[in-house]
Amino acid sequence: MSGSSFGSRFVVTTWGESHGKAIGAVVDGCPAGLPLCEEDIQAMLDRRKPGQSKFVTARKESDQVQILSGVFEGKTTGTPISLLIPNTDQRSRDYGNLAEAFRPGHADFGFDAKYGFRDYRGGGRSSARETAARVAAGAIAEKVLSRLGISFLCYAKSIGEVEAKDFSADEIFRNPFYMPDREAAQLAEKYLNQCMEEGDSAGGTVECRVTGLMPGLGEPVFEKLDAVLAHALMSIGAVKAVEIGDGVNVSRTRGSENNDGFTTDSQGRTIPLTNHAGGILGGISDGGELFLKVHIKPTPSIRKPQQTVTRNGEPLMLEISGRHDPVIVPRAVVVVEAMTALTLVDALLVHMSSRMEFVEMFYEKNMRAAPLRSDSQN
Repeated sequence: MSGSSFGSRFVVTTWGESHGKAIGAVVDGCPAGLPLCEEDIQAMLDRRKPGQSKFVTARKESDQVQILSGVFEGKTTGTPISLLIPNTDQRSRDYGNLAEAFRPGHADFGFDAKYGFRDYRGGGRSSARETAARVAAGAIAEKVLSRLGISFLCYAKSIGEVEAKDFSADEIFRNPFYMPDREAAQLAEKYLNQCMEEGDSAGGTVECRVTGLMPGLGEPVFEKLDAVLAHALMSIGAVKAVEIGDGVNVSRTRGSENNDGFTTDSQGRTIPLTNHAGGILGGISDGGELFLKVHIKPTPSIRKPQQTVTRNGEPLMLEISGRHDPVIVPRAVVVVEAMTALTLVDALLVHMSSRMEFVEMFYEKNMRAAPLRSDSQN
């Protein structure tokens, strides 16, 4: 199976299945000398793990990450970093009646059509469980970026028909939905309780803001920063649309309204006056705040009867039982953050070789710092 790796300089490969012994990731291309321990990664994984409230799956996974390679004496060595997350609470029996049926809204049919085989225990590689490995890798990327003063703020903008109207960064971690609006979080709870009573589910949106990003990241043609971000975010199984800046609203505006003018800040740096572009112009970062909006579909596993067929084409009314999230959005917040971080650190490493002057600065600095060798060492 191809397609399990992402990135060109900072390359991440995830592996494992929902109900296998473990899942994990290999990160290749992380610079040596980054202070890193399992606790750094665990902090982000804890935001994604199941069982945090009644609004997420009751599957009890501690998601305790283990660093198997690439770190020595508390710092990265520049070699591949291997991450392991054991699966400890599989209940494959919950999926026994799905062995021959294609679940509506899931990857079952497409996977079977491609490979002639599928792991029906929670979807195997197609399961949202795979995103834990992305988050573990994303935690490393985010630590690299934090050393450069680049910071993230991600949150749930809406749950179903309930949308946050007010904004408080402090409120995001005070409710189980990661919403920046307390009243909206309370309304979301009522809305989800109704969905759960009816055996149904909800979707929603996640917004991600990145500050401190330098201008110049991304390429002007096929590897545009917005194109690669869309690729990264659309690779998350539940994501159906990605907006950058004003997104779809730009189709209803005039150029005089949509264009971002430029000015200089107190340090003489060129910055955009407004941010309709969301921090990216011509596929390249413009130094403004990166603003993303990600649309996530309702959880496809619901108790309501749904029309489907078996692998033999026999009609079937399917009711799905077991442990499933009535809404994916709260746990998807940190996944969106992780995939954004992975994209940005990769773009940053590519950008370091985009100018001859950058190469010369790096070379000259290292030549001056290199220890002198005696003739016997030459």
